[in-house]
Amino acid sequence: MDTFSLIQGFRFVDSFFPSGGFAFSSGLEAAVKDGAVRDGKELRRFVQDWLLHGIGRREAIAVAVAHQAALTGKLESALTVDRALDALKLSRDSRRASRQMGRQVMKAAVDQLHDERPLLDYRNAVEEGRTPGHVPVAIGLTLAACGWSRQDTVAAFLYQTAQGMVSAAMKLLPVGQQQGQQLLAEWAPLIAQLSLRVKPQAGLASWSPIQDIYAMRHARLESRLFRS
Repeated sequence: MDTFSLIQGFRFVDSFFPSGGFAFSSGLEAAVKDGAVRDGKELRRFVQDWLLHGIGRREAIAVAVAHQAALTGKLESALTVDRALDALKLSRDSRRASRQMGRQVMKAAVDQLHDERPLLDYRNAVEEGRTPGHVPVAIGLTLAACGWSRQDTVAAFLYQTAQGMVSAAMKLLPVGQQQGQQLLAEWAPLIAQLSLRVKPQAGLASWSPIQDIYAMRHARLESRLFRS
């Protein structure tokens, strides 16, 4: 990847990007309030399990499929995986969060990356209600258009997700910036391994019942700091 491609794509996965991700905890807030996650050590296990058995087998594959669709010009596979992802995300709030962030990514990508037909076609499909517009699909299409490899694209998505969990944890737990950086460093080898073995031919799967249950319980909390 050349330097321009790196910078061009990095903007879409940087924490500065206005996707609204700071408003979502992906069920972590409910897990904290229930006492399932009380400190950095328990956060490490919670997120690692989610990466390994949840998003690493579901969202990460959607990223890979979308990336391949952008390269081949066969957008139907991206639309198919987008709809499958919508069906597999059990929490209503998680579905809404993913759709909101995906639409923000796609809006900026179409405005800033000109003459990229897969991006324009996908945005039209979202606006016409033919596909939900989840963020993994938007990221896969966008970073492919920026010239990123599939492995780097999947790794960036997983890292962005882990970073978002650390950011949420810093508001919910006695976790500071130094410990947050340590956690990201500890998850880095797993993220690298997952990005290497994720293939677009694999079917979507997920087994992260604890995370899914807390994501669904979040809507019933009496008071909430996050929207999911």
